[in-house]
Amino acid sequence: MQPRERRETGEQDLFRSRLDQIIDLKHPLAALGRTVDWGFLEREFGAVYTDDPGRPPLPTRLMAGLAILKHTYDLSDEVLCERWVENPYYQYFCGEEFFQHRLVFDRSSLTRWRNRMGEERLQALLQESLSVATKTKAIKPSELSRVIVDTTVQPKNVTFPTDAKLLNRAREKLVRLAQRHGVALRQSYTRVGKFALVQHQRYAHAKQFKRANRMLKKLRTLLGRVIRDIDRKIEGDSGREGTFAQLLLLARRVREQKQHQRGRKVYSLHAPEVECIGKGKAHRPYEFGVKVSVATTISHAKGGQFVTHVKALPGNPYDGHTLATVIPDMEALVGNTIARILADKGYRGHNAPPDYKFRVFMSGQKRGVTPRIKRELRRRSAVEPVIGHLKAEHRMDRNYLWYRRGDANNAVLAAVGYNFRRLIRWLSLLLRQFLSALYPGPSINPA
Repeated sequence: MQPRERRETGEQDLFRSRLDQIIDLKHPLAALGRTVDWGFLEREFGAVYTDDPGRPPLPTRLMAGLAILKHTYDLSDEVLCERWVENPYYQYFCGEEFFQHRLVFDRSSLTRWRNRMGEERLQALLQESLSVATKTKAIKPSELSRVIVDTTVQPKNVTFPTDAKLLNRAREKLVRLAQRHGVALRQSYTRVGKFALVQHQRYAHAKQFKRANRMLKKLRTLLGRVIRDIDRKIEGDSGREGTFAQLLLLARRVREQKQHQRGRKVYSLHAPEVECIGKGKAHRPYEFGVKVSVATTISHAKGGQFVTHVKALPGNPYDGHTLATVIPDMEALVGNTIARILADKGYRGHNAPPDYKFRVFMSGQKRGVTPRIKRELRRRSAVEPVIGHLKAEHRMDRNYLWYRRGDANNAVLAAVGYNFRRLIRWLSLLLRQFLSALYPGPSINPA
């Protein structure tokens, strides 16, 4: 090989190595980290901190970045910590200037940060995702004024409740709590209760319901014996009475509730806020969790179908009665007046504010429907795949966070992860076009 050819080959190798460095620097996650307005998030989240003596709080960019990464890539807190240590792009996105070989935070810091922020402040992440989308031209600001609204169920991390399982579980928890606090029970019914539960399940499976009901009555009797025994042993002891108060209240509710009773029921002892919601699904008649309102844009923007608003709605309200709270919250989040809302027939008789009476259109509506609105109504069902992605890829399918605040936080963070997933895909397309223009591939001349 001639010296000139060697020199040209070396220059090409150097150019390719520098191009690889450019590709590394232009990773979509790194580009997203440079686009997000971390100062805005610092102002929104920093309001909960005070200058009291003690350990200083962790950086806002670190905690906000971890929350975004967790729900963008559908990771648990443990897996997120493992990947953060080994992934330099995760660390760069969270504001680290040098590669860290060990965690600079504790896993429990994520839980405490979520609880401290709450639903209202976590909405700032959703607001910033829409701001980045408009800044990168993934979506036009005018597209945020026309939305589709629908509700879904965010299931809780509970097993399917049955009377027999709840009765036996309540007895087990009471016995365990009594042993932990030194309350000597007359009998724990551990062996008898487990055998009665197994027998009930077998009889119910064989459709021998008289025998199954006999075992159910036995389980209810055993739970009542344990409740009365604990009441006698802790009577007059204010400390123990306070310790057993909540669990005894739940156990009495489980023991006294009937199959067809009206009002609230207990479906889980570790998550008593769970509600039974029926959405008319043939494969899943009843779901146990909380109702969530989801709003997305009508038109499919360049960057995809973005979520504009998400809100947990405890109490299982009627869909049409949710617009009175959803519309003002959505306008405050988007910073724009909602010009048109599309909904399904479940929103008939809605209680939207008077100014929006003629801005809400439902599928199948005939009056006041122009040809343009008629075309848009055909896209009403575009919110369904968005809900499917929220559940399948962004941790809304099973909520592991505790209490009602966990329901609200998980719903908002799922929407945040969905929007940032769209932004990462949009930025990767832009960077791919930039690199293809910078370094075009070899041209093939036809013979």
